[in-house]
Amino acid sequence: MHSLAAETEPMADTLVAWRRDFHRHPELAFEERRTSATIRAFLETIGIEVRSCGGTGLRGVLSGARPGPTVALRADMDALPVAEIADHDYASANPGVMHACGHDGHMAILMGAAKLLARRRDALPGAVVFLFQPAEESPPGGARAMIEEGALDGVDRVFGLHLWQPLPTGIVGVRAGAMMAQADNFEVVIRGRGGHASQPNVTVDPVVAASQVVVAAQTIVSRFIDPLQPVVVSFTTIHGGRIHNIIPDEVRLTGTVRTLDAQTQVAVKQRLGEVCEAACRLYGATAEFTYIEGYPPVVNDPTSVDLVSRVAARELGAGSVRTVAPIMGGEDFAYYLQRVPGAFAALGMGTNRPHPHHSARFDIDEAALPLGVRLMAAVALEMLGAQ
Repeated sequence: MHSLAAETEPMADTLVAWRRDFHRHPELAFEERRTSATIRAFLETIGIEVRSCGGTGLRGVLSGARPGPTVALRADMDALPVAEIADHDYASANPGVMHACGHDGHMAILMGAAKLLARRRDALPGAVVFLFQPAEESPPGGARAMIEEGALDGVDRVFGLHLWQPLPTGIVGVRAGAMMAQADNFEVVIRGRGGHASQPNVTVDPVVAASQVVVAAQTIVSRFIDPLQPVVVSFTTIHGGRIHNIIPDEVRLTGTVRTLDAQTQVAVKQRLGEVCEAACRLYGATAEFTYIEGYPPVVNDPTSVDLVSRVAARELGAGSVRTVAPIMGGEDFAYYLQRVPGAFAALGMGTNRPHPHHSARFDIDEAALPLGVRLMAAVALEMLGAQ
């Protein structure tokens, strides 16, 4: 059998075609019907047993010729409700929906890895499970639904990767322990007493109270949390009022909290509620605070991180592996890692790609696709002891 590099090189144009097809036809969470059908048809043509899992998700199994461990590889499938701004010919054909995070590339990579591994079926000990997961972008997400329907049955370890714009193309970012953050949301409804803007003295102004809440909440990170502990508290929407000369009765705020450990998450949650209530009381308003827990932190198993690092250095070069700082984004890959050991890695694709994830101008460096195929296939082979 040829080396993975030699086998992957001729696949480069096919990987790009797959990725661009997914990019042209993005689908939102749990609506990935065309995407799922495309992937299913491909897996079946290379002799992989496939079944639906978690709604629009897929679980494919490649059984080797000999007994051995079982390793799972995962790719997410959903797009985002973003209207793409692009001048390339593979721009989204679905108005208001876009692959703005790299999931189109993740699917192409895992399909390529499946093709390479299927060629080795007769020499494989154990099995490889391919998880194509819906709804990563929309909590509560698709991972838990996949798990509930048996995605991890018999699996010994699970691995995933995320194409990552902040890293140069070909650099693999890994970290043992907390790799990505717990991603929670909150809403604050501030109620006062509206009236004419020329007579603020006879109103209870929820706009002023809301402004105080936003400012006061910044002290949670700067004054109440250990400065060595990564935390994010961000307000992202403010809605209230309809016209310039009326003070409204109500203002709604929403935002997100990102933490890396349970103790800090509980402390931020409690303090944020206290700040909202106290700041509003100062102005005679009331606050209704709702906190919605999102995905837990992605906590990588150190042994699995060592495996990924070793494989990446061998396949992509010794200088390709970096230990990265925790990423404060959230990922429902965390649920897989709560069930079985494994690792989630970042694969750089940011060379000459200035636009960040979730931007309407986001695009990937497609040179990363064959590198991702080699990495995922090699990780599976290493785990099975087939290298």
